Amino acid sequence: MTADPPLVLDIDGTLTRPEGWGIDPRVFDPIREWEAPVVIATGKAFPYPVALCHFVGIPELVVAENGGVVYTGDDVFFTADREAARAVAEEYRAAGYDLGWGAEDTVNRWRETEIAVNLEQPLEPLREIAADHGLEVIDTGYAYHVKDTDPNKGEGLETIADRVGIDLTDCVAVGDSVNDVSSFEAVGRSFAVGNADELAKAAADEVLDAVHADGTLAVLERVRES
Repeated sequence: MTADPPLVLDIDGTLTRPEGWGIDPRVFDPIREWEAPVVIATGKAFPYPVALCHFVGIPELVVAENGGVVYTGDDVFFTADREAARAVAEEYRAAGYDLGWGAEDTVNRWRETEIAVNLEQPLEPLREIAADHGLEVIDTGYAYHVKDTDPNKGEGLETIADRVGIDLTDCVAVGDSVNDVSSFEAVGRSFAVGNADELAKAAADEVLDAVHADGTLAVLERVRES
């Protein structure tokens, strides 16, 4: 049996239960017991993946907000400015729309570099306003993310690799969405779970039959046994 390779894991759609919401607790032990570094690369706000690492019991290696925030365990890197995204949100509201998360909006409350909008909200006016501010909107299947056009997960992984000493060609990545494509392109081996969108499936080295955490658990078992 060879040593475990470093892992790059998305959260939503990848570590979640088959119904799509809530992390499947079956992933906790395999991730905690993994002998190589595990990077959590997600579109979620910065505190969420840090908390996941903390509660699972692994070093906090995080690419958050689709690459907008990178945490190497020692240093935090911000690769985008949230002010433009905030301006988009304000203009979107002024046009009569809503971000869709309620008054407290815990989805965006702690975001550092982007804004997320509920998928039930109108997309085209959001895209038009974002474009006016030089930003893009990506649909991750869980939210519309208004973000800078430059940062992505793959670039965040490069920062972590440089600081921590990981060879990305040794890494295995698992994901489900367009925002995982840059991760797939950065690593040596990539898997799209069965529920992945078409862009993620096209970019992955392999598309799994199993969905959500079932697919990820199958990858971890297979890679560990190889």
